[in-house]
Amino acid sequence: MDPNSNLFTLFQPRYVPYAVLIILLTLIIAHLSRRMFAALGTRFTDKRLLINQAGSFVRFAVLLFGFLAAALTVLKVTPEVLLAVGGTLAVSVGFALKDFVSSIVAGLIILVDRPFQVGDRVSFDGWYGEITHIGLRSVKLMTLDDTQVTIPNNKFLTDSVASGNAGSVEMMVQMDFYIGLDQNLAGAKNIVTEALTSSRFFSTARPWSVTVSQILQDSYFALRLRAKAYVLDVRFEKAFETDVTERVVEGFSAAEVQAPALLHRSI
Repeated sequence: MDPNSNLFTLFQPRYVPYAVLIILLTLIIAHLSRRMFAALGTRFTDKRLLINQAGSFVRFAVLLFGFLAAALTVLKVTPEVLLAVGGTLAVSVGFALKDFVSSIVAGLIILVDRPFQVGDRVSFDGWYGEITHIGLRSVKLMTLDDTQVTIPNNKFLTDSVASGNAGSVEMMVQMDFYIGLDQNLAGAKNIVTEALTSSRFFSTARPWSVTVSQILQDSYFALRLRAKAYVLDVRFEKAFETDVTERVVEGFSAAEVQAPALLHRSI
């Protein structure tokens, strides 16, 4: 069998219109599935992250099988052809598409292993934001200042990624407040506690705390009040932080609780 003959007969130009039609239908179905799952996530907010995860699986499968079907439409694949051109094709295509293939494999690993999922707040390579899309080749992350970052899937195989909510709608938010050593600590702690628990974004279903520690800041000592609580929905992370901070600042001002300052002792 002549390998060159098999190589030339592998491609079937007359089926190209059908392959193009399959690709177009695949893209339309993937787009419609994204909109459908986004609508479901908006409708059922408590299951939003689970719905987004299911949507990622569906879009991934649609794109993968759609492009595979298009390729098989225009390629006449027989056992003889595979034996004749398999080695050369595997080396050349594998070398040319190694990054693309590794990204696809990494995408499957992400969907199965789930280090994060659509809707999670993650930190990766200096970026922090919400995962909005997990695709065949890349992950899209929207930062809190509305900058979209596209990260190849294979990057997540070697680098560490931190997920703030790990698939949950709720997420821990940490806020630090500082006062001087000579200030009313009990009163300041009550103000922080009240600001935290009275916020409309505060989740009463999860544990929370206000801890106090003495730290060295800018060459002088201060008291740090660290508030840790869960926000009802990760989308309200900054709104929760802003709400609590405003209440604490107003409370400190009304109670005349002062910021840290350098103290002088008389001899």
